[in-house]
Amino acid sequence: MEFKSHLTQLFINNAYVDCINTAKLSVYNPATGVLVSDQIPLAGLEDVDLAVRSANAAFAATPNGILLRFADLLEENQEHLAYLTRLTLGAPYLPFGKSEIGTAIGCFRYYAGWIDKFAGQSFPADDGFYKIVRYEPLGVVAGIIPWNGPLASVGLKAAPALAAGNVFILKPSEKTPLMAAALGKLVIEAGFPPGVFQVLQGDGSTGALLASHMEVAKVSFTGSVATGKAVQVLAAKSNLKRCTLELGGKSPAVIFDDANLANAIHWCVNGLTNNSGQICFAASRVYVQERIYDQFLAAYQKTFEAKRKVIGDPNDAGSELGPVVDKAQYDRIMGIIETARTDGQGTLLVGGKPLYSKGYYIEPAIFTDTKEDASIYKEEIFGPVVVVNKFKTEEEVLFSSNASKYGLMAGVFTQDINRALRMSSGFDSGVVGVNCISTIHFSCPFGGTKESGLGRELGVNALMAYTEPKTVLINMTY
Repeated sequence: MEFKSHLTQLFINNAYVDCINTAKLSVYNPATGVLVSDQIPLAGLEDVDLAVRSANAAFAATPNGILLRFADLLEENQEHLAYLTRLTLGAPYLPFGKSEIGTAIGCFRYYAGWIDKFAGQSFPADDGFYKIVRYEPLGVVAGIIPWNGPLASVGLKAAPALAAGNVFILKPSEKTPLMAAALGKLVIEAGFPPGVFQVLQGDGSTGALLASHMEVAKVSFTGSVATGKAVQVLAAKSNLKRCTLELGGKSPAVIFDDANLANAIHWCVNGLTNNSGQICFAASRVYVQERIYDQFLAAYQKTFEAKRKVIGDPNDAGSELGPVVDKAQYDRIMGIIETARTDGQGTLLVGGKPLYSKGYYIEPAIFTDTKEDASIYKEEIFGPVVVVNKFKTEEEVLFSSNASKYGLMAGVFTQDINRALRMSSGFDSGVVGVNCISTIHFSCPFGGTKESGLGRELGVNALMAYTEPKTVLINMTY
């Protein structure tokens, strides 16, 4: 299927159209620094209004066959869609590109199965009233997605929104807009009616227009804490629209001295280096019980350094890790590493150096003995940087794990099921992995506590977040 001709247009009302706003955005290949396009549209107020009007006119339930067909089309075109993302994200197809597209495909199939099974509730008329609760769609909803896993984010937001009977407007990140632009052809081929699934490229100003629009009933946003707070303010000041906010994390991985070390190392290394550390639930804080600390650290470092051998051009066979997304991200991460090193925030054990003469490649870095007030310990880096510290007791490590403004995910590695259950209860986190970390499942809610956000994605919880419960009271005694 040919996508290229429409990559610099908006997709509104089942048609590719030129952006009314004449401003343009530029995107670059992070593997080379070369310009990919300087003609990316920036949807303005008139464009957003047009999409919202089209969505309102289209407000109707989506049959499950359309979602299933769309999932099939994503699967058929997954390599090309991954290529379009890779052009400006830099993530190799294996393992990350295929995995994130698999998440999108799985989401659409999962929620297609919910369409005729999302039941309401009823209560007996013992008190003279027969009581019904039904879940009704909100109407026009918007998904503002991040650059680090764009197609996975489409699945997490669009699939439940459409399954719940809403119409959906997608606003991709200005850093990875090409894949989203290509979805229009698949939307048409899958059989979505006009206006049900639309795509507006743009930057933060476009997202702000959606978040503040009086005829958008909900916005689901994934990104930084600062931007998430701004989205919530705009939503509140406009029509008090519903918000789901997934805003990142600083996920702790706790390894007890009875853990299966090979398993713990596998999850912790992959949970930090996948997509060059640009993942919200990356295992970026590792705590190791003191009796096995030296043994774990030696094996962890060996496996970690082996990733250096598979860093390279994301288009080359054998490359598993690519560059970070752009120069701004590269400069930010390198600045964090240099500040941590020169300020003595911890010991730089390995890595942290720029790689290659072109592109935005960073050698994955391990810091040890990190101070608890250090910025590298407390702040989300969103890059291939991990801190590894030792601990003595369960109580101590639970306190350290929770001493963070984030609460997206945590992991505990132990063969003691009682300890695992105690830790899972004690973590102040939306998701807890036992002998695993940095993973999600379609059937279970995903989201965080504290400044990691509001609301949940995935599972039946996502469907409820895209609906309004309505109570119907029937007087049986009149």
